[in-house]
Amino acid sequence: MTKVKIVPDLLEEYLEHPIFHGTEELNRRISIPGVVPGLAWTPYGGDVLFVEATGMPGGRGFQVTGSIGNVMNESARAALSLVRSRAQKLGLESQFFDKNDIHMHIPAGAQPKDGPSAGVTMATAIVSLVSGRKVKPNVGMTGEITLRGQVLPIGGVKEKVLAAHRNGLKTIILPKYNEQDMDDVPDEIKDSMKFIYVETIDDVLASALEAAPVGKSRKNGKTRRNGKSTPRRR
Repeated sequence: MTKVKIVPDLLEEYLEHPIFHGTEELNRRISIPGVVPGLAWTPYGGDVLFVEATGMPGGRGFQVTGSIGNVMNESARAALSLVRSRAQKLGLESQFFDKNDIHMHIPAGAQPKDGPSAGVTMATAIVSLVSGRKVKPNVGMTGEITLRGQVLPIGGVKEKVLAAHRNGLKTIILPKYNEQDMDDVPDEIKDSMKFIYVETIDDVLASALEAAPVGKSRKNGKTRRNGKSTPRRR
């Protein structure tokens, strides 16, 4: 029998092209506001699904695409209602929702997707879109939300964390009540990543989104400069 030593330079020759493209592809996709990496469970393990939100002139229209089931569709509508109801507290321009339609999309539309664990990702995508705050590099999340902003526990923690690790994510946002499930995750994976356990959507947004750009934080028709609110020029 002939022995072959496989070194890094030969990996692609024997294993074909890489499936996971690492942090370069990840950071390219989240380089604009409204795009957030979420973690999902599949029958074949975990996966990273990007939730994308975009706005366009209109009036309170809302659609969700990407071959999702009833559960995720309901999560999307709950996320929108939660964000709209807390727009003032979140520092968002409330008129945005009256003057714009929102389209939320979960790519890879040929792959059916459903499950009660995408609520926090969807809410974060909407806040990111409206506020102009991008998600922080290498951050992923999972969790369901209530209309009161509470983060509910989810299943498949081990599979989701392993998928996040494969795809180059370094910080994972998980529901507080799922902390006990981390016992199932290998120590070498836990030691190489940061885990943030959250109880409310406010905790999620504080951990996931970059700070608002100076001079561009909008709220109720005003622009903030040097910590003070001044009327926006028209």
